[in-house]
Amino acid sequence: MADLLTLENAINLVMLCFLQAVLGFDNLLYISIESQRAPVAQQKSVRTWGIIIAVALRVVLLFVMIQLIASLSAPFYIFDWPGVIEGGVNFATIVFIFGGVFIMYTAVKEIGHMLSMDKLDHDVDGKSSKSALHVIILIVIMNLIFSFDSVLSALAITDVFPVLAIAIILSGLAMLLLADGVTRFLEKNRMYEVLGLFILLIVGVVLLGEAGPAAGHAMENDALNIRVFDTEIIPMSKSTFYFSVIVLFAVEILQSGYSRKLNAERKALQKHS
Repeated sequence: MADLLTLENAINLVMLCFLQAVLGFDNLLYISIESQRAPVAQQKSVRTWGIIIAVALRVVLLFVMIQLIASLSAPFYIFDWPGVIEGGVNFATIVFIFGGVFIMYTAVKEIGHMLSMDKLDHDVDGKSSKSALHVIILIVIMNLIFSFDSVLSALAITDVFPVLAIAIILSGLAMLLLADGVTRFLEKNRMYEVLGLFILLIVGVVLLGEAGPAAGHAMENDALNIRVFDTEIIPMSKSTFYFSVIVLFAVEILQSGYSRKLNAERKALQKHS
């Protein structure tokens, strides 16, 4: 116990909590949007139980990864088609590709659903097309996929399991406190739900980019980084991702203000005419 109560572990815990908060925004956004697919009366419980189960499984995933990190990092297949595709594929590569494709599919499907509706205000029946259990399972699966990069990043800071577990539990509590607020905000400001879906689309691209150097980073061998047509797949930096999100929000706010101004001018002209 005395070994845990050290200044180094305290600093690592603060860093891990900050890391979980930064990397957990896209996860929270997915939970808020996906939970609206459940029946209205069950949406709050879906978010709560989805997060609780996902956090518990994330701790289990962390423990398993600490024990099996060596076997998980080794590439099980190496592409050797010069000029076409080269590089190694490991467990992390598969997880990032699956997660990226699934998130992009979800975002495109939801954007298409919203564009096909006559009015954005009466899509409750259309969106409540999944059972609560189905949505919880999706939230848990995607939470684990989202957590994979944060778990890998956390292991780069420390391998002390209790410190890592506490950081994950604290991030889960934060998601429980914020999930309902984010969902209510999206319900009252539907334009930001569309914005959120486009952000999820970018998140999918980010995860696909993370698949490129996954095997090379794990084995500390750049030759294993995936190259397609002699072009190395480079992941998007977190700073670039968050800068893109800020720009999207800024454009949406400016566009909304300009639209309100135009509508006010049109109403004024109609009164005078």
